[in-house]
Amino acid sequence: MSGIVDLDVRFPRGRATVEQMQLASGLPAEEIRKITLSEEIPVLGPDETAWEITRDAAAAVLDRTGVDRAGIRHVLYAGSGVWDRPAWSPAAKIAHELGIDRAHCFEVGNFCNAGMTALQIACEKSRSHGGYVLVLLGDRLSRLVDYRDADTLPLFNAGDAGGAVLVGPEGYAYRHLHAAMRTDASWADFWGGEQGPDGPYFRYQGGRTGLSTAYMENFEALAQQTLDAIDRKRGDIAYLLTNQGDRNIQSRLLTALGLTEEQSVFTYGRIGHMASSDTVICLKELAAREQLQHGDLILVASSGMGFSFGVTALEYCAEGAR
Repeated sequence: MSGIVDLDVRFPRGRATVEQMQLASGLPAEEIRKITLSEEIPVLGPDETAWEITRDAAAAVLDRTGVDRAGIRHVLYAGSGVWDRPAWSPAAKIAHELGIDRAHCFEVGNFCNAGMTALQIACEKSRSHGGYVLVLLGDRLSRLVDYRDADTLPLFNAGDAGGAVLVGPEGYAYRHLHAAMRTDASWADFWGGEQGPDGPYFRYQGGRTGLSTAYMENFEALAQQTLDAIDRKRGDIAYLLTNQGDRNIQSRLLTALGLTEEQSVFTYGRIGHMASSDTVICLKELAAREQLQHGDLILVASSGMGFSFGVTALEYCAEGAR
């Protein structure tokens, strides 16, 4: 078996405020707040990079666990594929900075679903090859949002954070039981990118309704597929965590699975949507409640543009918790 040994997250110093978004877009502040659900969101400042805050999160995990760098066989960097520099490997850069010199380093691009996708790959590699795998979650979504474009309002809640997850074959706090993922490719062109004079930006390609329905249908189907694969029932779910992209969908999914809001984590009103790092943040906050019991089943529902969906099953292991 394999699972999450430890994890951590770091936030940038920069902030994007509702006032800044309102001045750039011309939209009413109250309309923006319906998306952000907060007055400000952590974003990379002018002198900050995603790879550096992600490196700092990884360094904290490695220092805390004391894992030998030579025992780390793979380093995966997950995100949208738009890194701090073009034609460059952030996985390799961070590995070098941390003194990891015997690992295969590569990137996983699946937008906000990339973190859970990378975790699945990492657990498979740890099981099959042994050793540890370092998963890095370092996107820069805020740099892709153009607040001057009112059509991109649904993305105004996107911010930046750096996360790190150490996966190993023993001593884990969360055993990785199963992951079921699929892409609803009919939504591939709902969002697209455009190269501007100062960098790439998201652009709404839309003209279609029903995305929230697609979310619910895919999440419910994948949740049931995952439960069937591990021979569990909906009543066995202790907690459900999701990317923090849409609070309404999260609440609807909880209801559909027969769960309460107390069986989840909501961070919308404080930090917005932190791409793949959302799931790391939610796992940290769930652990901080000090209510997890050995054997608790945690489902993590994740999604990303494309549109890809995933449900990952984790089992809490008290003896491995830090």
